[in-house]
Amino acid sequence: MIRRAAIAVLATLTIGGAAACTDSGQAGEDFSPGAAGIGDPYFPTYGNGGYDVTNYALKLRYDPASDRLEGTTTITATATQNLSRFNLDFRGPEVSAVTVDGAAAEQKRETDELVVTPGSGLRKDATFTTVVTYAGVPQPITSPELGTGGWLATPTGAIALGQPESASSWYPVNDHPRDKATFAVEMTVPDGIAALSNGVPGEKSTQGGWTTWRWTENEPLASYLTTMVIGDYRVTTGTHAGKPLVNAVANTIAKDSDADRAMARTGEVADFLATQFGPYPFDAYGGIVVDDDRIRYALETQSRPVYSDSFFSTSSSEWVVAHELAHQWFGDSVSIGAWKDIWLNEGFATYAEWLWAEHDTGTPVQTSFDRAYASVNWTDPSYDPGTAGLFGNSVYVRGGVAVHALRLEVGDDTFFRILKEWTAQKRNASVTTDEFIALAERISGKPLREFLMTWLTSKTAPPKPAG
Repeated sequence: MIRRAAIAVLATLTIGGAAACTDSGQAGEDFSPGAAGIGDPYFPTYGNGGYDVTNYALKLRYDPASDRLEGTTTITATATQNLSRFNLDFRGPEVSAVTVDGAAAEQKRETDELVVTPGSGLRKDATFTTVVTYAGVPQPITSPELGTGGWLATPTGAIALGQPESASSWYPVNDHPRDKATFAVEMTVPDGIAALSNGVPGEKSTQGGWTTWRWTENEPLASYLTTMVIGDYRVTTGTHAGKPLVNAVANTIAKDSDADRAMARTGEVADFLATQFGPYPFDAYGGIVVDDDRIRYALETQSRPVYSDSFFSTSSSEWVVAHELAHQWFGDSVSIGAWKDIWLNEGFATYAEWLWAEHDTGTPVQTSFDRAYASVNWTDPSYDPGTAGLFGNSVYVRGGVAVHALRLEVGDDTFFRILKEWTAQKRNASVTTDEFIALAERISGKPLREFLMTWLTSKTAPPKPAG
């Protein structure tokens, strides 16, 4: 993600206090509730314990005239313990029914959690399918520290978007990047408006004045990287490198605008980044530009980033495209296991801006580093910034500075080998800073922990290295 305000300078699974219970139909086996959180210290209620999701399949219908969303979410998961019940994160509309493996299950809402109790316990390692049926008017998610996200109604549709939480406003989910899953959505909307989401477009069908749009993401993704954008958009479709490319720009933005021109370079930017980071990791390309004053940021929604139109006010706006496309490697394919590690996403995406500027305009990376180094507030850490600092400049700019310091320390050949091995070895995984340091030390043959942690967390500026 990059927020407009940020560019001024440039499970462990736990079972929380629940007593074990024995299901009467499975005598001798202890079954206990899954935890109501996945174990992230920043967001204790995000995610859930006791199961691992492999796929979400959504079949939804949305009427912009009433803002009513209705449909079902089918969740395929594997139990990681003997489960008597489990939670789903869900802030969405009223639930009318829940089934587990085809049988009716008890369900109740507890604040932002949907608590599901199946008719019999679920054994560890068993695959099970949960179907949740719901309908009503979804609401945004508002946080005093993190702003507003989730489901946002618009005059012609809606935008579902946000970090670190958004998915739970429109479908039940294990809402933490530690539990990645594949994703498919069918969204039925009135004829004449678009319903845009992640991944590969499927066949559209029309009946009775309604059109169903289908999208499939076959690579695992973190739930906050899912999106749904409904409304009046000019949609451009094609292929790039043998994969579908879908771009969309709100029709309230003038045709042939800077936004259109920047989106048209999506494939070119992705190809350049592949030379730096390794092969592009997904089955589709694209981007969506929205025109909504509530969204003043861009977000790396997997395979199809969403951009605020506010970024495209000049003829040289491709830096934000480079930033969000870099996240397809750093943040999407290789995801963080805890939110304190967010510099692994934003530091490398910021560095991608500098790499692209050197490639596209001739501005040396060293020049970008020098400017950034002079601007860093060294009292704010890049690693473990706290929830209030999650999207602060130090996560982005200081993170990028740390990346370039590593490059100068190990040399170009070793540095780019580190990046490519990291994205290859950790593809589809959720990772930590410790893992990155260990890989960098192994490849470089140098002890790098103290060096990197100084650049990421020291309260004073490290000596500036010569370029």
